[in-house]
Amino acid sequence: QVQLVESGGGSVQPGGSLRLSCAASGYPNIGYRMGWFRQAPGNEREGVSAIGSNGRTRIADSFKGRFTISQANAKNTLYLQMNSLNPEDTAMYYCAAKFLPQYGRTMVGPSLGSDDHNYWGQGTQVTVSS
Repeated sequence: QVQLVESGGGSVQPGGSLRLSCAASGYPNIGYRMGWFRQAPGNEREGVSAIGSNGRTRIADSFKGRFTISQANAKNTLYLQMNSLNPEDTAMYYCAAKFLPQYGRTMVGPSLGSDDHNYWGQGTQVTVSS
């Protein structure tokens, strides 16, 4: 059974940095996509950054230059490095994934759409305040 467990959230002052981690287990060695999403109170969930099993990444325009997605060599841990954090980044951050057995690993790219992911972690809270 697929499990996604996020960690690394917390409280930080404006201008600070955090690195979120998502430990994935139970997934088959097939085409997949994984991504980071966030949701602040009263707001819709939004895609932050994503990676596909083909190695490509995507990042939403509002995070370019500040956030970076990466993956451990063993492909079982996803990271989100967040720099220059500001109070508007306060939200619950979620790791998500989708596995596509009908496609090989080189055929699946990233997506920032929530509907393109069907496994979700429990979320990790990020709070940016002075």
